[in-house]
Amino acid sequence: MKTGSDTPKILIVDDAAINIQLLNDVLQDNNRVFFATNGRDAIRIAANTVPDLVLLDIMMPDMDGYEVCREFKADPLLKDIPIIFITAMSQQEDESSGLELGAVDYITKPFNPAIVRLRVRNQLELKRQRDLLGRLSCLDGLTGLANRRGLDEYLDKEWRRALRNRTPISVIMIDIDHFKDYNDSYGHLAGDDCLKRVAYMLEGTLERPADFVARYGGEEFVGILPETELPGTMIIAEKLRYVIEAVQIPHSSSQVAPYVTISVGATCGVPAPELEARELLNRADQLLYQAKRNGRNQVAGDQE
Repeated sequence: MKTGSDTPKILIVDDAAINIQLLNDVLQDNNRVFFATNGRDAIRIAANTVPDLVLLDIMMPDMDGYEVCREFKADPLLKDIPIIFITAMSQQEDESSGLELGAVDYITKPFNPAIVRLRVRNQLELKRQRDLLGRLSCLDGLTGLANRRGLDEYLDKEWRRALRNRTPISVIMIDIDHFKDYNDSYGHLAGDDCLKRVAYMLEGTLERPADFVARYGGEEFVGILPETELPGTMIIAEKLRYVIEAVQIPHSSSQVAPYVTISVGATCGVPAPELEARELLNRADQLLYQAKRNGRNQVAGDQE
């Protein structure tokens, strides 16, 4: 079984262990395979792993495949995962019902390994292309970081995950100090180069795969740190501030230092049903302005 970060993840859902074993034997060489034997476990595992494809049996006790599919399509985190129904039924109306719910294909029992591989490969390739187009639409053209749309999507996804798992999530808001003066002194081409260098250093400083940084607009950036409490967030925020200061990009017009610096607002919260992710982002923005009022080139932080 391949285990690289780009290896497709497939969730097999079937109450019969023999069917799971047969499908695993067919698919494990080129994919990371997870499995569940009932609908509730399938939803839980999918929320934790976010698979690229689900193979879902229709006939299961307690919660059949149709109901599981409805749950997937109602969940913003799971709704875009393609679902292939597994069924021994061949009636046309059964296929129609599944497709109307949002399934992308059917695999019938008994399994034909060649057909299974082909249909799975086709759906994974279609999803890869959709994901690529989605990523391109969420990228900032100048810095290569996520743009505002990418930030909103990532924050919403991680907020929902944190709400489900009752884990903290942190937001860091970053602003380049006196950047308008930098542009006035060095020109907009140099300003663009400065933004790209700062973006590169911010992204390189966040070491965990789940940590995320986006260009918020102009000279502002936002970092998202899942499963991170405030003490750890403050350490990372200070590290970001120090990294930008230490590289000493000349800034003769700055009122803070003779080189480029950043101000940072950092906050942490545990999502609750009555809260929205935007509230955490707004709080980080307030703290950023507190850092700027206090003299810039510093971090201000607290906990919601």
